[in-house]
Amino acid sequence: MDSLSEPLVDFHTHSHFSDGVLSPAALVERAKARGVGTLALTDHDTTSGLAEARVACQLAGIRFVPGVELSAVWRGQTIHIVGLEVDSAHAGLARHLEGVLAQRRARITEIGERLERRARLPGRELVAQVAAGHSPTRLHLARILVERGHAKDTQDAFDRWLNRGGAGHVPAEWPEFSIAMTALRDSGALPVLAHPHRYKLSAGAMRNLVAEFQAQGGVALEASMAGMSLSDADKIAGLCRRFNLRASMGSDFHDPAVPWNPLGRWLKLAAGLDPVTHCLSEARR
Repeated sequence: MDSLSEPLVDFHTHSHFSDGVLSPAALVERAKARGVGTLALTDHDTTSGLAEARVACQLAGIRFVPGVELSAVWRGQTIHIVGLEVDSAHAGLARHLEGVLAQRRARITEIGERLERRARLPGRELVAQVAAGHSPTRLHLARILVERGHAKDTQDAFDRWLNRGGAGHVPAEWPEFSIAMTALRDSGALPVLAHPHRYKLSAGAMRNLVAEFQAQGGVALEASMAGMSLSDADKIAGLCRRFNLRASMGSDFHDPAVPWNPLGRWLKLAAGLDPVTHCLSEARR
């Protein structure tokens, strides 16, 4: 059990405006119960939930940090970049998000057509309610496949139907890494490289990614996350020091039914790392 004696910080969470299951208000309520004192909502490629989350945080006495998580591709690898202190009214960012939303809807539609054509599943029917969402994701579709009895759980849905080799696999076509970074920088957001320990990259490739991230205005790496091993935490801390980057922390919370990443869990930084909260304070002056 985590100690709730001190306010917790969580800079990576999701609501039902992307692939989380809670409304922004319910997310904030849960964060309050968990002892979270500073919270960022970082839905995938959408800022639609920020207004509701801001009001809920004001009522709950929680410091709110508006955020977003952008999808991008770097040398063929899907990469996620969290933007903190995002300006949801920025026209350039809005155009970027509109383009990604169109791509997401096209991909989900194609997945449905492939499931229907290759697996004789009611693919178009399955994706209809997903494609109309604010930021449709494959996780939405995986949950529906489970509900309809086509998979035993969401991981089984991905393995059987949605991942490479599955009847519904459609490769993602995200914006280039540099384009996503530009969209965040131009909007005044602080770019944070999301969950770097999850990327299937060699040590050298990871250093190259972080070097490009830093050169393009990156501010921090997620250096403390639920499920991150001590070995991975040490590696990310070393990259923060090597490239003079700040450290961020987040649960990547999606669903209260998932026990291993509750809001605010395992969010302590290694000694000597400069927390991204210092950068946020400067941005708010």
